[in-house]
Amino acid sequence: MKAVYPVLFTEVDTNILIEVPDLDILTEANSEDDQKASIADAIMMARDAIGLKCIELEDSGNEIAKPSMELDVNNGTFSEEGKTFSTFVDVDTKEYRRQIDMKVVRKNVCLPSWLNYEADKAGINVSKVLQDALINVLGVHQRY
Repeated sequence: MKAVYPVLFTEVDTNILIEVPDLDILTEANSEDDQKASIADAIMMARDAIGLKCIELEDSGNEIAKPSMELDVNNGTFSEEGKTFSTFVDVDTKEYRRQIDMKVVRKNVCLPSWLNYEADKAGINVSKVLQDALINVLGVHQRY
């Protein structure tokens, strides 16, 4: 799923408070070195929160809220805490899932004994060959 959600950002002290009303998300971008958190960090945090929420909803079979087209910056949860502005943040749940889901899954594969022998003798990693073949057949990009 690809979508673009409106997001409210409220600048306070060194943090930026983040709200995605369509998905009931509240989070924040923090600075690591007592500097002011950057808008780039806040957008990254918003995208991460939106991606996680949408994947959670997809996996549980729940409906994902459609993005609204505008927000009132004066009615946000954090609007009275500091200067609030809004922008849109995109998410691609298919790509996001690829980036975060790197766990290894065990699969049993049946090979003729002679083929397994030849692969072992040649020092071939059968698991790696299978991964490469699946990436090629499915036409997906390898993740690092």
